[in-house]
Amino acid sequence: MSVQKAIFPVAGLGTRFLPATKAIPKEMLTVVDRPIIDYAVREAIEAGCETLIFVTGRTKNAIADYFDRNPELENELAAKQKEEALEIVRNIIPSHVQCIYVRQSEALGLGHAVNCANPLISPNEYFAVLLPDDLIDGYPVGALEQLMAVHHRERCSVLALEQVAWSEVEKYGVIKPESDKTTPIVIKGIVEKPTPAAAPSNWSVVGRYILHGNIMGSLPHIARGKGGEIQLTDAIAVLLETEKMIGVPLSGKRFDCGSRTGFLEANIHFGLRYLNENS
Repeated sequence: MSVQKAIFPVAGLGTRFLPATKAIPKEMLTVVDRPIIDYAVREAIEAGCETLIFVTGRTKNAIADYFDRNPELENELAAKQKEEALEIVRNIIPSHVQCIYVRQSEALGLGHAVNCANPLISPNEYFAVLLPDDLIDGYPVGALEQLMAVHHRERCSVLALEQVAWSEVEKYGVIKPESDKTTPIVIKGIVEKPTPAAAPSNWSVVGRYILHGNIMGSLPHIARGKGGEIQLTDAIAVLLETEKMIGVPLSGKRFDCGSRTGFLEANIHFGLRYLNENS
């Protein structure tokens, strides 16, 4: 069965980008000429997802507006015969793709955000989770498509991995690998933000997941973990007790667009590509 649904947790306040995010959702900040969220959405669509579930907050209406049709703008562009611009705004979301918006009333962590989409996920299906802050240039094969290839072969949950410096493991969910000498990596355990001394490896989980719907049965019962939040990592640890899980070291370059440095690096990277392609 193919993975048809993708969840995008986009309810965060984006305080590291104040004052801009006082009026603009951080996911709508642009990398070159496209909002950050658009990169993740295109990646999901290219990987075959047809139902996009946005877990939003009360200040995030601009995201829904961006992916909605704008007849007034389209009519004006058509009247001015700006065909190229018209095609761009008409085709942000293909006609076969559905967008659904659910509200996260409180910022209680990634596990809580994913659980907000619980009624939309069947216990018998796999679904994807994409964190837009992790902008991943997997060119020519997108990050989620890389995970999909392994999922189709192994028929199990798949997590995107990146090896980080030991001093950085406290920022991530970290896996215990069966062996890190072969790839993809069979995952035997996972822990959220361990200290370097307690970390089972330096393989961190980065913002792409393919998960079995059974995890939705665990999420409502997960106690608050690190930072007083409901951690998706803790629910994945429960899922690991009954299901095989694979980690895929990503091919490509990841930018942490939740930080100013990562955001600037992404703009330089994609800006240079744009200049090279249009020179």
